[in-house]
Amino acid sequence: MKIYNTLVMIGMIMLIIACSTAKSTLGGEDPLVFAQGVASGDPTESAVVIWTRISDLAKSAQKVKWAISQRADMSQPIQSGEVMTDASIDHTVKVDVRQLQPGQRYFFRFDYGDSSSPIGQTKTLPTDSDQLSLGIVSCSNYEWGYFNAYQSLANKDVDLVLHLGDYIYEYGPGTYGDTTLARQHLPAKEIITLADYRTRYKQYRTDPDLQKIHQMVPFVNIWDDHEISNDAYKDGAQNHQDDEGDYQSRMRDAKQAYYEWMPTRLGMGDPLYRAYSSGKLMDLIMLDERLAGRTKPIKALSEAPGDHTMLGQTQLDWFSQQLSSSDAIWKIIGNQVIFSPLDVSRVYETPVNFDAWDGYERERNSIASLLRSDEISNVVFVTGDTHSSWAFEVPVSTREYRGNQKSYAIEIGTPSISSANWDEGRSTEETIFAEKMLLAANQHLKYVNGRDHGYVILHLTVEKAVAEWYYISTLADRNYSERLGKRMEFYTNGSAKLN
Repeated sequence: MKIYNTLVMIGMIMLIIACSTAKSTLGGEDPLVFAQGVASGDPTESAVVIWTRISDLAKSAQKVKWAISQRADMSQPIQSGEVMTDASIDHTVKVDVRQLQPGQRYFFRFDYGDSSSPIGQTKTLPTDSDQLSLGIVSCSNYEWGYFNAYQSLANKDVDLVLHLGDYIYEYGPGTYGDTTLARQHLPAKEIITLADYRTRYKQYRTDPDLQKIHQMVPFVNIWDDHEISNDAYKDGAQNHQDDEGDYQSRMRDAKQAYYEWMPTRLGMGDPLYRAYSSGKLMDLIMLDERLAGRTKPIKALSEAPGDHTMLGQTQLDWFSQQLSSSDAIWKIIGNQVIFSPLDVSRVYETPVNFDAWDGYERERNSIASLLRSDEISNVVFVTGDTHSSWAFEVPVSTREYRGNQKSYAIEIGTPSISSANWDEGRSTEETIFAEKMLLAANQHLKYVNGRDHGYVILHLTVEKAVAEWYYISTLADRNYSERLGKRMEFYTNGSAKLN
């Protein structure tokens, strides 16, 4: 074990040295001080959060300068200031920059002593635009391979990236990943404590591809389960054992590290679920389907108690109000687990995935009833979690859809950045057969791909939305190619139909 830990540490040192010798495409002065780069997130029409971290082990408070400009060379800053950081927040730095103009690109930089960070770029949400492009990603496991999909997306022209969860994974080295690659998790154990979670985020954020996408585009993040522990819910998790301490303490530590390391204005007292508006074109509603109100998953529908919930009543009421009050053309729902009904009995031993919304039918039915009774149109659920690509016309039930072909929403599932998909555990031929079985059993399922890694870009206009699935050729090498694997369109007031 000592030899293994030594090798892992050597690998990390080499990675930091490599980062220190590489110059960012946008510029940068001292990657050793700013070893985790820069990021931005939670944009509104007039504000955005900018983020960095100081790689300084001093326990005392540190003064960090920041500036934001509309010029790529950072000349003529329009705002600047100073902010303090220290070990209590893991030397992270966040500034909520306000009084910005809508739909504008900005550049930002941090300074600490004589060192400067790379220059980041970000963008506020527009108020009067007739088009918007969203990058949609999830499930980025460091041990499963290189984050080539982040690199690919960073080269696309998108306004915002939605990360739908599993930004990190909690497992120890060699537990869930490709052991042939020199990408072992740190610390060299399953993460449980605040120090553990911070170290894991620190490792992920030294990845150059993750750094690049954060440097180029603002993020809106929500967690799924692996930011805490596999199959997490508010009172426990499948991967939390009795000998791993108090679950509530672990959950609090995981949340604290998450809020420190994400470019978000949220803090420990804030709910993760929140909403953003971009003029009349889009309302973005981000949900928390893990820690706010989820009760323990059931193993059969007959087991569901009356208080069995995915969102919990408080969040459900808030979500319903957001939907009912929205007058935007598109209502985009940031959703961790599959919302649509999905019969998986031809592929798995269980009829449905009880960790998804199929295990929480009562709440899902109430959302469906609201959308239909209030005639709320152009609702698009964007979903992560499954490491697979999906396109659904969302019906009340699969049986009803077979009879009338009616649906009330669209659901777009994004593949994983790197986490194992179906053919990592079975042959390509078996995977293709499983895809065909799912399509045959679910008429409302219009597209599925369980073989490829990548991301989705969702283009919104006044007339239509276009979903594009981009796939990466390999995770095992930084030399990769990409391809547009699928493109689907759906139109405003089009009765939730995919083309």
